[in-house]
Amino acid sequence: MIQFKNVSFTYEGSEDGKVKGLDFTVGTGECILLTGRSGCGKTTITRLINGLIPEFFSGELKGKVLIDGEDLADKQLYEIADKVGSVFQNPKTQFFNTDTDGEIAFGMENKGIPREEMEQRVEKTAGELKIGPLLGRSIFSLSGGEKQKIAFASVYAMNPDIYLLDEPSSNLDTEAVEDLRKYIELLKKQGKTILIAEHRLYYLRDLADRIFYLEKGELRHIWAKEEFLGLSMAERKAAGLRTPEYREARADTGKAEKTVPVLEISDLSIGYGKKEVLSHINFKAAKGEIIAVTGRNGVGKSTFSRTLCGLQKPLGGEILWEGSAEKEKERLKRTYMVMQDVNYQLFADSVEHECCFGIRKPDPVQAEKALKDLGLSEYRDRHPNTLSGGQKQRIAVAVSMVCKKEILIFDEPTSGLDYESMCAVSGLMKMLAKLGKIIFVVTHDFELIEQVSTRILRLE
Repeated sequence: MIQFKNVSFTYEGSEDGKVKGLDFTVGTGECILLTGRSGCGKTTITRLINGLIPEFFSGELKGKVLIDGEDLADKQLYEIADKVGSVFQNPKTQFFNTDTDGEIAFGMENKGIPREEMEQRVEKTAGELKIGPLLGRSIFSLSGGEKQKIAFASVYAMNPDIYLLDEPSSNLDTEAVEDLRKYIELLKKQGKTILIAEHRLYYLRDLADRIFYLEKGELRHIWAKEEFLGLSMAERKAAGLRTPEYREARADTGKAEKTVPVLEISDLSIGYGKKEVLSHINFKAAKGEIIAVTGRNGVGKSTFSRTLCGLQKPLGGEILWEGSAEKEKERLKRTYMVMQDVNYQLFADSVEHECCFGIRKPDPVQAEKALKDLGLSEYRDRHPNTLSGGQKQRIAVAVSMVCKKEILIFDEPTSGLDYESMCAVSGLMKMLAKLGKIIFVVTHDFELIEQVSTRILRLE
């Protein structure tokens, strides 16, 4: 079905994500898990199969990629799309419509399929994927997990022979991951060929036929399922891999020093406009705590975070600091959110300038100390957009330290990260907690929760 013949590719102007000397064959109906450290070349392989390389991503390409014996270099993108369907990590990057029905039908419209047949396929897709309640909805009203289901449905309706899934579980809660697992199980029963680039491994342990492990662009290991599950914990961690076993996350309540609570949430109600999402939220937090905020996609975790930051007003209740109720303007001065996509909050032309950007009276000494503490000194003259995701995240944290923020909120900080990168993020949070910050981390990552959290705040 899919064959790589001595394939090498290097992105123009970058060494990250390149691959070299790839020789392998994927049989019809196989489910292949592509895994390895961040930047090892997993996504590059999917782009070579769906034609985005070299059509959209330029660089130096050598070797041949064949599907059913035909060289993809001789094919147009629309011809490849007849056989290959792709679901990206961020579903928003592949949406073209504002409503769910239109999005599911979009690919079929481009192929000129008659309207009656399109409507039948949309209905059939909704039934087989059990997403009937999502039909007739605005794309903008969907949660992250629901958007991922619509992205999958839009590909499923096209009925390709090959499915490429790039980090499909990175933003999903446990229940949504289980739905994704069932979708992949359905594809296997239909005899589809599936390649999944993924760090989160536990939901694929019974689905993947072979596991391809990449390191620095090379295919270092091909494991059968039984071999992979037989790896010891030491071998797995040495390879930078997440656990293949799922378990309920438990906080270590002994991690935080016993100090007097300074933050109090009293009978808080939150929502949009007059629409209430959550109510009767009550808890207290002390300096040095790391509190995991969990719950299903769409339950209100982001709304809670924005309310706590002062970015939106609560519908009722109070947020108090050292016994005094604070308004939104006061909370904005005290809190700082590190967004899931940190690119949204980086503005300056260098790391050093970023640390003082927009601050009325920046302290150069404090900025220098923040850069040193976070291991960013050597990058002071670099443009933030030239750094890795983890380094960008540390820049945002450096800004919060220069601003002397006391409450930090991390929104899905380990989305799409390998084991070692996840450990680096947890180490950063522990360092901030020792400085007396109160940390809230919105996450579905049970491994991160176990490593850092002193408590779990579950929203329902």
